[in-house]
Amino acid sequence: MSLESVRSFFAEHAPDIAVIETAESSATVALAATAHGVEPARIAKTLSLRIGDRVVLVVARGDARLDNRKAKAALGGKPRMLDADEVVALTGHPVGGVCPFGLATPLPIYCDVSLRAFDEVVPAAGSTQSAVRISPERMLSLTGAQWVDVCQEPG
Repeated sequence: MSLESVRSFFAEHAPDIAVIETAESSATVALAATAHGVEPARIAKTLSLRIGDRVVLVVARGDARLDNRKAKAALGGKPRMLDADEVVALTGHPVGGVCPFGLATPLPIYCDVSLRAFDEVVPAAGSTQSAVRISPERMLSLTGAQWVDVCQEPG
């Protein structure tokens, strides 16, 4: 269902973007980078976070780490990762396939400024074997996301 919700999202909002399915798993940044032939930094990972009583998604470059101090300042509270069951229940996507597209529940979406380093990134597409290639600006526009600075500098 999750992959189908993403396909439906793109069919409606961006029919020029194709969902790419691979035989290999892309459930982690390293696996996704190998499966799609890109450097790990270009994988746009989606973090599912609880900030107090709110749940938000943060999309960041694959080699970035969340900076708790920055995240607390930008998002208004200390971030805590959701557990796998909460992720599936709220996003409709399994861990390893979470993306900001075709969500089961409308959630605030933020894109870390680290993504701006690239003209194209590769976020998951609702399953552990699917992804899309998209510019960070277009992803922001399609999902109604906002830019935030919540990650540590890579390296």
